[in-house]
Amino acid sequence: MRVFESPEARRSALFHLGVVAVAVIALGVALVEYAPFVTDPEWVRTTVDGMGPYAPLAFIALQATQVVLAPIPGQTLAVVGGYLFGPIGAVYSVVGVAIGSSVVLVLSRRYGRPFVERVVAGDVLDRFDTFVDEYGLLGLVVVFSLPTFPDDAICAIAGLTSIRLRTILVVLVVARTPTFVLATLVGDGLAAAQYRLVVGILIGVGVSVVAVYVFRERLLAALPAKA
Repeated sequence: MRVFESPEARRSALFHLGVVAVAVIALGVALVEYAPFVTDPEWVRTTVDGMGPYAPLAFIALQATQVVLAPIPGQTLAVVGGYLFGPIGAVYSVVGVAIGSSVVLVLSRRYGRPFVERVVAGDVLDRFDTFVDEYGLLGLVVVFSLPTFPDDAICAIAGLTSIRLRTILVVLVVARTPTFVLATLVGDGLAAAQYRLVVGILIGVGVSVVAVYVFRERLLAALPAKA
């Protein structure tokens, strides 16, 4: 089974991966050169603690916003949360995602398909338009718990179904919590200089991402349809 659908898709993925890598390296060099204190976990966490309850609230609001606007992956923010707050950052991430997902579900249910068509990419909507109707809650558990699936977009699509919103939200929170915990542990491990732990988690996640990406069509095909 091919990982990429075409040579163009492979080149595009490699290009975007290269851009991200260059951006990360440039940011790291800039921080070390011009703001080395930012890379000091003790200074960062002391500064965050000095903000009192506003820091967690701001982080939760940012995590909620990314679900609605989807400019950055929530797991990336979870790593930042682990670096800033330690293990409790996982709770902040999950709360933020729950709030953001609630907003998306309510908007989807209130404004219907026109809203979903504005916020979900056309190819994703075409691929998963009837997914929830066909596979129900089990399908949601799979796409919310495994990497590579457009979970925020599927959340909006799920709002169009007859499933109760609170049920969708509970499934989403339970299914997505493990990935946010792992991402938080990466951030906390970086702050504590536990690099073996960080590398181990990243390798495990990387292998899982590749495996799910390669076999996700077979995985979806194996799901039992609703009776």
